[in-house]
Amino acid sequence: MRTIRHIQELREAVRQARRENPGLRVGFVPTMGYLHDGHASLMESAREQCGFVILSIFVNPLQFGPNEDFSRYPRNEERDLAVAAAAGVDIVFMPSVEEMYPQPTKTIVSVSQMTEKLCGASRPGHFDGVATVVSKLFQIVQPDAAYFGLKDAQQIAVIEQLVHDLNMPVEIVPCPIIREADGLAMSSRNVYLQPEEREQALVLSQSLNYAGQRIRDQRGGLDAEAVTASVRKLIEEKPLAVIDYVELLSYPSLEAVNRIHSGDRIIIALAIKFGKTRLIDNMILTL
Repeated sequence: MRTIRHIQELREAVRQARRENPGLRVGFVPTMGYLHDGHASLMESAREQCGFVILSIFVNPLQFGPNEDFSRYPRNEERDLAVAAAAGVDIVFMPSVEEMYPQPTKTIVSVSQMTEKLCGASRPGHFDGVATVVSKLFQIVQPDAAYFGLKDAQQIAVIEQLVHDLNMPVEIVPCPIIREADGLAMSSRNVYLQPEEREQALVLSQSLNYAGQRIRDQRGGLDAEAVTASVRKLIEEKPLAVIDYVELLSYPSLEAVNRIHSGDRIIIALAIKFGKTRLIDNMILTL
């Protein structure tokens, strides 16, 4: 496994790999590091489907608001490299902020409408930062396929729209949410949780499972507001939980849903704060 920190070096490494292996399929896993089993599952999927796998580790300042946790976002380079090596990654791209943004960027990539709800409503500018850095990384790596976890389902929907609208020649591969044994979705931010917060955070997956079962049992015709209200009620029973949003939308268009009908594809999405830690989770259902 090779570690690269400079854009031109990475570009040349990819060109060389393609020269040596005509028809090579390059898989790409973009991350912000502090890797866990969820990230490892993305790398393993890329390894199974591609002949050459590139992992990027870059904590992107453009997607953090002024009062968010950029400076304290967890980082552990040595551990990340060990996880990447175990997953069979060929190249780890670890650029500095100065390498990615050598001067203040004057070009921002923005996807409209679908970024103004869910996480976009409470984190203005977040998805502009995501779309901009993903566009840069796709230009640098030029992968055939890119792998993203469905825990950030809104992010995947935004990136799929970006790729479609700009005719980018890359396949977006959504991968399942990986959970702890007790159901908590794996996240680099879980490390921030205090023991009691960690215990109460299980309500995210529990409330999603409850809502999903209720929708399946009803088999269509259910009022969407009734579903979100029942989820809110369960979460509000946890004294440390502060709700950012609980929403039920169509997926991947992220449009409002009034009633749930057979044949609909929907997402129930949550963002809940425990102390200073904001967690997201979701369930996607096709009836």
